Amino acid sequence: MNTTVGNPELKLDFEPLLGPRRGAWRRWQWRPGLLLAALFVLLLLVAAVQPGWLVGGDPLAANARLAFRAPDSLHWLGTDENGRDILTRLVYAVRPSLLLGLAATAIGLLIGTLFGLLAGLGPRWLDGAVMRLVDVLLAFPDLLLALVIITFFGQGLLNTVIAVGIASVPRYARLVRAQTLVVRNAGYVEAATTLGLRRRAVIARHVLPNAIKPVLILATIGIGGNIIAGAALSFLGFGAPPPVAEWGGMLAIGRNYLANAWWLVTWPALAITLTVVSISAIGRALLRRSEGKSR
Repeated sequence: MNTTVGNPELKLDFEPLLGPRRGAWRRWQWRPGLLLAALFVLLLLVAAVQPGWLVGGDPLAANARLAFRAPDSLHWLGTDENGRDILTRLVYAVRPSLLLGLAATAIGLLIGTLFGLLAGLGPRWLDGAVMRLVDVLLAFPDLLLALVIITFFGQGLLNTVIAVGIASVPRYARLVRAQTLVVRNAGYVEAATTLGLRRRAVIARHVLPNAIKPVLILATIGIGGNIIAGAALSFLGFGAPPPVAEWGGMLAIGRNYLANAWWLVTWPALAITLTVVSISAIGRALLRRSEGKSR
């Protein structure tokens, strides 16, 4: 932005001051889909923390006289087989779904980072042993591996979180190992070692932060996949037991009445889709920005 005051040759340039903020705003302005995704994720966070701000009813309050009521002015998304309001249950189902996605991602990232560091920094025999274990786990689809784990631990939301988290460990372990192998041969790591910095300090200050940085961005995308896996397990009956409001459980019940109550399946499915698409869009935007900075 150039402004002329008095003398036409005198120009005040405010672009260095406004440039970064204006550039960020323009990037968001030209990406309405990304802006909508961010707003939707913000709405999900509000619903997870304070669902009472969005709806005022009780997700467990049943009324047999209102069963299978189609969407109208009183019940915007209709009611279920027990007369419970679908909108209220959808909002209260955000908390367990997001909790599952975040907690499972944290478990997978924590254990995967530990395995990746052991493989990338340890001796060759340890690297081979860890990666062979990871390869065995990768041979199973995530959902199948989670089902096997639930078979040993039992059903319930906590066990579902653990199962989905462990099932995501192999991909994070491979990523962290690959990044560790690159970082440990970097010049600044060799310089720190030459200056006499202890091995633990080198790992904590240089190797771990630089190895895990790109993995954290990919973990953002993985949250959406874990939400789908949790909903799938709940759909199969391995998640939170009824009458807890949970999207996968709502789909499982609604499929039995799909012929005469389409709204029982449509709204939970749409909620899962929008949540996963929004989180993935933000994660991919962060990934593109990270790759651009790297280049």
